[in-house]
Amino acid sequence: QVQLVESGGGLVQAGGSLRLSCAASGRTFSSYAMGWFRQAPGKEREFVAAISRSGGITYYADSVKGRFTISRDNTKNTVYLQMNSLKPEDTAVYYCAASGTPGRGTVAIRQYEYPYWGQGTQVTVSS
Repeated sequence: QVQLVESGGGLVQAGGSLRLSCAASGRTFSSYAMGWFRQAPGKEREFVAAISRSGGITYYADSVKGRFTISRDNTKNTVYLQMNSLKPEDTAVYYCAASGTPGRGTVAIRQYEYPYWGQGTQVTVSS
């Protein structure tokens, strides 16, 4: 069991940056692959980025590739999402999620692979 709490959301102008954090409870954070998802108003939740247990493997949605960076610090039980060159279409509630399913060196990109979710943090990008 792991509990996740996101922070760092807010209002930013287009072209700006934000860094989201997701703090995890428990002593086994390094045994979980982590992911970020987002849900815009009126749309389904979608995959954004994922990272393997050690942080050595990352994977991104095409829409954020080159602008967003996922990272983790297993000593702090925290995963991050650095978001640069933000666009109005990045406006959404961002969720972090944890999965114990992927083996070492792999990531999970499908929502059903993640049994643990945070409550979400709002990101609003103004034009």
